[in-house]
Amino acid sequence: MTRIGFYSGSFDPITLGHVDVIARALALVDKLVIGIGIHPGKTPLFSISERVEMLKTEVRPLAKKAGAQFAIATFDKLVVTAAEEAGANVIFRGLRDGTDLDYEMQMAGMNGTMKPAVGTVFLPASPEVRFITATLVRQIAMMGGDVSGFVSPSVAKRLKAKAAAS
Repeated sequence: MTRIGFYSGSFDPITLGHVDVIARALALVDKLVIGIGIHPGKTPLFSISERVEMLKTEVRPLAKKAGAQFAIATFDKLVVTAAEEAGANVIFRGLRDGTDLDYEMQMAGMNGTMKPAVGTVFLPASPEVRFITATLVRQIAMMGGDVSGFVSPSVAKRLKAKAAAS
């Protein structure tokens, strides 16, 4: 049986925190589907195609190192439904702190009730990336700050270009 995992987020942009969770999730499955959530009420900084390209650039070497496959999908429905449609039997969730744990435990319970065949695995963030959030990274970048400690060089370059264009 192929072990398929699902990891979702907005990835606007992909941060070193996301990369941390993705690398560890890839080590646990044969294939990881990375779901880019589309929320109609939000206006992202990066387009879907830009986020897909950033994810491919960041994840390709991680998947190769782990000997796993990956795919990228977009979804505008419940995460657990998108995971099930992707053939996943596990959803990976990164945890930064106790607040994340409280929220994610509730979500795991709700998801488990709706789709019992899809479990949830919590991956605690590594200490060096625990504080990173994409929201803060966007804010810092748009105000001309240095985001090199929070994202890869290629993502930092894209953020700098977005800031210069605004």
